[in-house]
Amino acid sequence: MKILIVGAGDVGSHLARLLSNEDHDIMLVDQNQERLDDLNSKYNLMTLVGSPTEFSVLRDAGAESCDLFIAVTPYETDNVVACAMAHSLGAKRTVARIENYDLMAPENKDFTHRMGVDNLIYPEYLAAEEISVALKRTWVRHWFELHDGALVVVGIKIRANAPVVGSQLRDFTYSQRNFHVSIIKRNHEVIIPRGDDYMRAGDIVYFTTTRDHVDELKELCGKHNINIRRLMIMGGSKIAVRLAKWLSGEYKIKIIDSSLERCRVLPQKCPGCDVIYGDARDIDLLQDEGIEDSDAFIALSDNSEANILTCLTARKYGVGKTIAEVENIQYISQAEELNIGTIINKKLLASSKIFQLLLDADSSTAKCLALADAEVAELEVRMGSKITKAPIKDITLPRSMTLAGLIRDGVGSLISGNTHLQEGDHVVVVCLSGTLHIAEKYFV
Repeated sequence: MKILIVGAGDVGSHLARLLSNEDHDIMLVDQNQERLDDLNSKYNLMTLVGSPTEFSVLRDAGAESCDLFIAVTPYETDNVVACAMAHSLGAKRTVARIENYDLMAPENKDFTHRMGVDNLIYPEYLAAEEISVALKRTWVRHWFELHDGALVVVGIKIRANAPVVGSQLRDFTYSQRNFHVSIIKRNHEVIIPRGDDYMRAGDIVYFTTTRDHVDELKELCGKHNINIRRLMIMGGSKIAVRLAKWLSGEYKIKIIDSSLERCRVLPQKCPGCDVIYGDARDIDLLQDEGIEDSDAFIALSDNSEANILTCLTARKYGVGKTIAEVENIQYISQAEELNIGTIINKKLLASSKIFQLLLDADSSTAKCLALADAEVAELEVRMGSKITKAPIKDITLPRSMTLAGLIRDGVGSLISGNTHLQEGDHVVVVCLSGTLHIAEKYFV
């Protein structure tokens, strides 16, 4: 697939890195030569210096023949205009990163489509959605649903008191047939496990199961859900504003921000929320504002280190659920080793959304979860594909991937060695980052 990305900032650079590993033809356009040189030296892609809102640049980049045009510059207007121009040149599909929720409103969708924008990516909206889910299922690190919950992938931090600690996967799957251990993250390493692997204290384990057995999984992992009523949020960011609009009627929300100017406008944007001017890194301030009485603490400042540290402080004061926005991807594995609960990264969320577009023309059925070092994707089995030739036990699959479950006729089930996949099945594939293109070859 030929993919043209304009904007080599955080999101664009991360997308270019991921997609260049997936055996695509990537062209990256940005006005910063130094930034492009750095990426070009590290990854398998082509680069072009220029403005994304100039027809001559888009023509030189090959917009007229690209399968997917992705505009992720920091400027919403440039992204929408660039998509419109690329569409007029012949780009088959366009995606624009936006910063304004108003463009996502159902009544405005026709406008963006008429402009030539097929899909909108609003990373802050995706982050708010992820946090909202995390507040409802406080015992998990990740919750990923396919086909309205027919299958669920659940990431859980395993504590020393969990009944599954020390279990060998071969014995676990024999006695617990309703669960598939899909990924183990241990000491900064991502493992696609086999039967002779064990689950250890401190692991983050990703289980695939059906919704009916989620409560059993919670018990096996020694977890319980926390009843959230009071939220404390560090940072009055766009994510915080979106959360407040969604959740203020459900929770009592307090937002702490160190910008006086922002604190003056937050009451209008977040009616019903308490707004406090101050630095949430100040322990005395946290105590004065009732950190000990908060059920959840969400750190959404621009500083990943500050978010991690304040979540650790909140845990020290007995807060049951903490969530940290960690935008430095290199910090994620270290942060996961700490006791800070859920980690949010806008680049990974945006990448997941983009991967959906690559997997299937109908992004309402295709799903993908891009983790820091692994990917969980839903792939549809095509007629005559390699994966249908024999039962799974008789097909040699690479060690970098595992088949976790399938949806057939709308019903979710796990996959065993005796499973014989059929045309039309939707299969949950778990693989190491950068190897999804290998898995796809078994399905076409």
